[in-house]
Amino acid sequence: MSAGSKWSLTEPQKLTFDDPVSTLQVRVVGGTVNVVGTGTGPTRLELAEIDGPPLIVTHEEGVLRVGYDDVPWKGWLKWLDHKSWNRTVHLTLTVPTGTSASIGAVGAGTVLSGLGGRTDVHGVTGDFTLVGLTGPVRADTVSGRVEAQAVTGRLRFNSVSGDLTVIEGSGASVRADSVSGDILLDLAPVAAPGGADIALTTVSGEIAIRLPHPADAEVEAHTTSGAVSNAFENLRVSGQWGAKKISGRLGAGHGRLKATTVSGAIALLRRPPTGEEDAAGPAQGPDRPEGKVL
Repeated sequence: MSAGSKWSLTEPQKLTFDDPVSTLQVRVVGGTVNVVGTGTGPTRLELAEIDGPPLIVTHEEGVLRVGYDDVPWKGWLKWLDHKSWNRTVHLTLTVPTGTSASIGAVGAGTVLSGLGGRTDVHGVTGDFTLVGLTGPVRADTVSGRVEAQAVTGRLRFNSVSGDLTVIEGSGASVRADSVSGDILLDLAPVAAPGGADIALTTVSGEIAIRLPHPADAEVEAHTTSGAVSNAFENLRVSGQWGAKKISGRLGAGHGRLKATTVSGAIALLRRPPTGEEDAAGPAQGPDRPEGKVL
C-alpha cells in the first residue's frame, strides 16, 4: 500500500504498508488491541473481528491512523455511558521498533510490546499491558489497570481507581498518581549513574515497593492513617499513632524514592540478590510484606 491512502474496514481484513511508518495513532472503544514492535518486515494490520461502524484507516507522511473520528484523545466522560459502546474491534498491528504510539481505548484490552519510541495510552475501563518498552511512557486511565513488564523508559501514570503494577522495572524515572488505585513496584537495578527517581502518590490506595539488592536511594515515605511495613534496618520508622513516616538512606543514596498516601498502607520490601529469586519464591504482595508492620 502507498502512503496517502484511506480505507474503511467493515469486515475482517489484512493490510500491508510498504511505505515507512514512524507514528501510530489508534482510537477504539471495545475489543482488543495488540501492537508489536519488530525490526524486520513492513508494517502490517490485521482486523480479526469488527462489530459496529466501519473502522477508518489512513496512512499519510509516515503516520498510520486507525480508529473512529468521534473517539477523542481527551474528554472521555461521555464514554462512561455503556450505551455508546456499540462498537468492537479485535486488532493486531505490527510496526517498526522505533515507532511512536498513541493509543486511546475506552474499554478495549490493549497490549503493547517491543516499542522504542514515545508511547502514550489513554483509557476508561480498559486494561493496558506494556512489555519491553524502551522509550518514555505515559499512561492515563479512569479505572483501567496498567501492568508494565521490563519497561526501561521514563514512566508516567495517572488514574482515578486504576492500579499500576511494575514488574522488573529498571527505568530511571517513575511518577505515579492515583486516587484509590494501588501501586505495586518490583524494581530491578538501574544502570543510570544517578539511580532511579521515583515519586508515588495516592489518597486511599496501597503502595508496595520491592527494591533491588543492593538498594541505593534516599527514601521518604508518608501515610496519614495507613499501616507501614519496612524490611530495611537502615531506614527509620517514626510515628506510632496516626501519621507514620519511613525515611533514611540505602547504599550511597544516589536514587530518590518518595511515596505519599493518606489512608493507604505503605510497604517497602527487599528483593533477593540476583540468582536468589527462585530460592526465595515469588514476590510478596502489599498485604503480606516482609518486615515489621506498624
